[in-house]
Amino acid sequence: MEFIRQFPYFAGKKLLYVHGFGSSGQSGTPRLLGQMMPEATILAPDLPIHPQESIEMLQALVAEEQPAVIVGTSMGGMYAEMLRGVDRVLVNPAFNLHETLRTNVGLGRVEFFNPRRDGVQEFMLTKGLLEEYRDVTRQNFMGADTEEEQLHVFGLFGTRDELVHTEPLFRQHYRHAIRFDGEHRLNDHVLLHSLLPLLGRIDQRQTGRERPIVCIHSSALRPEGEAFHAAELLAQRYDVYLVTPHGLPAPSDAVPFWRRTIATDTLRLLLGDYLVTAPFPDSDAKGFMGTVLTLGTPEFKAWEDILRYFELLGGQ
Repeated sequence: MEFIRQFPYFAGKKLLYVHGFGSSGQSGTPRLLGQMMPEATILAPDLPIHPQESIEMLQALVAEEQPAVIVGTSMGGMYAEMLRGVDRVLVNPAFNLHETLRTNVGLGRVEFFNPRRDGVQEFMLTKGLLEEYRDVTRQNFMGADTEEEQLHVFGLFGTRDELVHTEPLFRQHYRHAIRFDGEHRLNDHVLLHSLLPLLGRIDQRQTGRERPIVCIHSSALRPEGEAFHAAELLAQRYDVYLVTPHGLPAPSDAVPFWRRTIATDTLRLLLGDYLVTAPFPDSDAKGFMGTVLTLGTPEFKAWEDILRYFELLGGQ
């Protein structure tokens, strides 16, 4: 497990976590979210077996508790999409749940992955229950064409998810589709480096709070693995932007540079607090109005030196 860091996101507010099929509100994900965001209240109910009961319970809970944001994973992402009017993150949402269950689980006895508050340990997945899932998914995407809903819904998709492949379907209805390096199930790395930065951006938008801006020039994306990992870490405290020359492809649909890409050949025109770059011909980095950190110099030989510098700043 990675070192658990704490963030002041959604301070004094509530986050509703909606679990996946065969799981419960006692899974590790809401527990880790609570550790990472100690100033927020994490709501994580156990969902009923029958899907219509689940969506009605969730709608009542949202009306009563007024959560600031909803996070739903897999089946929970399918349910969360229906909880309209609230900011919500759908992680690998199982919109075609009945087909996913038919293919990957099959009919018969299913044991819960995590303990439930009612003590139930297993249930039967029948043809009738599969049809109930088919029926409830017909409620997905109702009202998705409104501008308000477009602003509220974010899809987070693992590039190595082998169970659910609904990103194309999501993109047919919503514009905010983001990819992360991971599988179907969340782990502490994905929580820390993909989900938390997105939640931070949602919290920042809700509160109107601004963070310092770090611009990373594409010349500094070497080695790529270290650079992207460093960008993920910086995104926990800073607004991180990727700066590329005109005409160079950019990973605009991936964490942490999702919709944070600037195409320019003139660095002195950038408005930001910090610029991380490597030396390259015709660079005008000296004209940048903020602080320039040049990768490959004696002061910043590698990305770990850059990260050490920002760690000492403590988010300033």
